[in-house]
Amino acid sequence: MIVSGVILLALVAVGGYGLLSGTDSEMAPVHRDPAPSSTASPRPETPSRPQVPRILPTSNPETFARRVAAALFTWDTGAGLMPLDYTSAILDVGDPSGTEQAGLAADIATYLPSREAWVQLRQYATTQYLTIDNIAVPDAWSEAVAQAQPGQLPPGAIAYTIDGVRHRDGIWNDVPQVLTAPVAFTVFLACPPDGDPCYLLRLSQLGSPLR
Repeated sequence: MIVSGVILLALVAVGGYGLLSGTDSEMAPVHRDPAPSSTASPRPETPSRPQVPRILPTSNPETFARRVAAALFTWDTGAGLMPLDYTSAILDVGDPSGTEQAGLAADIATYLPSREAWVQLRQYATTQYLTIDNIAVPDAWSEAVAQAQPGQLPPGAIAYTIDGVRHRDGIWNDVPQVLTAPVAFTVFLACPPDGDPCYLLRLSQLGSPLR
């Protein structure tokens, strides 16, 4: 288990998530097939389910950390998806051994609105994205590696601390609103030395990065 020791101290998976004062609306148009005859009733076609953008595989650790960060913060409450859909997309690039999946799922939950908050945000057409100001391996990471027990960290493990700005847009009383807030967090990942794609281990608590 690599959730113990110094890494565990950096990975606090509890906390809340700030919400916009108002939230979003969703339109789900229904497409209909042409009537086969003038006497037949039109039959509604089941709308295809929207797809969450995948995190593309890469063996470059910094590129992977940037893609994970974008996936954590980029969402649209009017796209016909729910928070669990975005969570699943991130878990798809999690630890392939499954060791860290439960902890990672708990980490992700602190970055996304709850289902109830999502429904409220949907009334205001709320969307969100992240701009990254700085990304770097924190100084404390070398100490963490030095203190780790043999086998505690997988080959190619590394951490990136990201500082950026969260942008959240919505419509309040028919007036577009924009809310921005600085964010900081650490992405813990591993990129196997054999060139296989990087995978996600854990996330720090939002606002409590490793420095």
